[in-house]
Amino acid sequence: KADGFTLIELLITLAILGIIAATAIPQYSDYKKKAFDTRARADLINIAIAEEAYFLDSETYLSCSNATCTQLPGIAAISKGVNVSITATPLNFTGTATHSQGSGQIFNYDSDQGGLLN
Repeated sequence: KADGFTLIELLITLAILGIIAATAIPQYSDYKKKAFDTRARADLINIAIAEEAYFLDSETYLSCSNATCTQLPGIAAISKGVNVSITATPLNFTGTATHSQGSGQIFNYDSDQGGLLN
């Protein structure tokens, strides 16, 4: 009586595992990009909320980008890899955010048009 697996059984198992890995890895990469995009979008929304809080105290909005946005109330840091830019006038502001490891999507915010545009 022989115990163990034959060479054919092992090759078939390896082939099946290879097929599973070949389909799962690209999907995992897409999920990671979506997660990074979500982080950029969330940072932009949080900064927009902080801009409104800043406006309540100073009656003007603050232009900022990346680390300088930590001057806004409640913003301790921007997420790693997120690039954000806020352009403000005394009565409104617009902003963009993207993540260096995301899909390349740029999120836009406009306080005059009701908030997040995409």
